[in-house]
Amino acid sequence: MPLMSKIFSTNCIKKRAVTVLLAAVLAFFMFACGESTEADAAAGSVSSGSLISGGAASGGTASGGAASGGTASAGSAAGSVSAASSAARPQTALFGKKKKGSGSGSSGGTTGKTSGAGSGAAGSASGGKYTIPAFRDAKFDASKAEGTDTAMVDMSSCSEGYVAMKCTSQSKIKFQVLKDDATYTYSVVSGADQIFPLQCGDGHYTFKVMENIADNKYAELYKCETDVKLADPLDPFLRPNQYANYSENSECVKKARGFAQSAAGEDEFIMQIYKYVCDNITYDKERAMSVKSGYLPDPDKTMYEKKGICFDYASLAAAMLRSQGIPTKIIFGYVAPNDAYHAWNKFYTEDGGWTLVEFKVTGKDWNRIDLTFSANGADSKFIGDGTNYMEASEY
Repeated sequence: MPLMSKIFSTNCIKKRAVTVLLAAVLAFFMFACGESTEADAAAGSVSSGSLISGGAASGGTASGGAASGGTASAGSAAGSVSAASSAARPQTALFGKKKKGSGSGSSGGTTGKTSGAGSGAAGSASGGKYTIPAFRDAKFDASKAEGTDTAMVDMSSCSEGYVAMKCTSQSKIKFQVLKDDATYTYSVVSGADQIFPLQCGDGHYTFKVMENIADNKYAELYKCETDVKLADPLDPFLRPNQYANYSENSECVKKARGFAQSAAGEDEFIMQIYKYVCDNITYDKERAMSVKSGYLPDPDKTMYEKKGICFDYASLAAAMLRSQGIPTKIIFGYVAPNDAYHAWNKFYTEDGGWTLVEFKVTGKDWNRIDLTFSANGADSKFIGDGTNYMEASEY
């Protein structure tokens, strides 16, 4: 459930109207804890400081200024009833409602294009089995990287939906992905290969490595740019990245593969992942209250510990679904009536889908799935018809 947080009390997206009914539902489900830091937990956070680029502050917002206060955060969806065993799971009964006919065309640059993943190639094959597409990986190639002694950027796989980098700095490093009016800012883990999605589709991208110089101030250390033409517009949401970090040998991938191998089709496979996460992961209120800026989820760790915050739920679901060919987004945004910052998922199918309460789903479109709410007992009155979700950024 969303955690009441003061972090976004100023400069946040314009407050949406509070209805008496939704407020009553939230009062029952939410765990109020004031100054929670979960809302500042994602790597996109600039800790309310400025990123200095060529002498000009570049703000540090994620997704074209959608996140306020220089923050693209993990979400304040804290609060939890104790993950009631088989508590109300409003989305569960709605799986498998197949819809034939044309869809509206997907968001995220996928309109009019067909992917080799999802139901295009991974639907039911002869014998009624789900066909698992080839695993799509993402790697940093040092031999193709350019940059400085401190940070190297590998743009060789941009056509596959991602940019990679690696740094070995003692200073804090941020990495920015810029296209048109969108800016995604990430915290960088020194010494580790880092993968970042090109979620804005085809076009001209600029990449900036920013180094901490004092307090919360960052200066440009290295800059490069390139024109990107994606081989598959769904690629950014079919590969690992910093927010959905997995490999072909990850335990969560092996678990997902077992579900995929037994599923009769993509609907059944997605339902199995949904049910697995709902039944096995509980909300970690302590982590929600103590998580720090720069927090990154570990899907295998979440599966092993059987608990996590909303970011962990979304990351685990994305890793399991993507690894078996279902394009999946991690969405950060706000949920009314309290504008709590939260993380959830969207997945993509080309032929069919289901209805989430009153939120209509068609083929060839992105469809919402909120595992944090579903796993922890929120009812359909809160999930609503989809209009209470306001998206800020996607990964």
